[in-house]
Amino acid sequence: MNPGFVFLLIFVGAPVVELYFMIQVGAQIGAFSTVMLVLFTAALGGVLVRLQGFATAMRVRESMGRGEIPAVEMMEGAVLLVAGLSLLLPGFITDALGFICLIPAVRRNMVLWFLQRSSMIRPAAPPTQPHSRPDPRIIDAEYRREDDSRE
Repeated sequence: MNPGFVFLLIFVGAPVVELYFMIQVGAQIGAFSTVMLVLFTAALGGVLVRLQGFATAMRVRESMGRGEIPAVEMMEGAVLLVAGLSLLLPGFITDALGFICLIPAVRRNMVLWFLQRSSMIRPAAPPTQPHSRPDPRIIDAEYRREDDSRE
């Protein structure tokens, strides 16, 4: 698909569709109610994005504390950023997409799907040898027997 067509579709088509739906909703519930509904969804979305952003930041911090790379959590943070931006834009379709991105299970599945499709993560290969811990009773050391050295 031509990138120019995609940008045209996003920057021209999306606002036209949003405007159409806002006019339709405004015809049903009134202009003032429509504006108040758009402002309410923007405020509610901002609060929810902030709360979930803090929760995601805490998970990143915990992962780094365990010595793990928080790749999935960082990608979830990026999805939260997109969700916040779409909730701040006036319109009902972008609000619906933003609220869908705020559902943690949906967001995690979107991130994992993207990472698998982009070949950034692959299923782990089965281990060749079982990971076993050394016996705690075994002490690795050098020794010399005193009775052998007297002969």
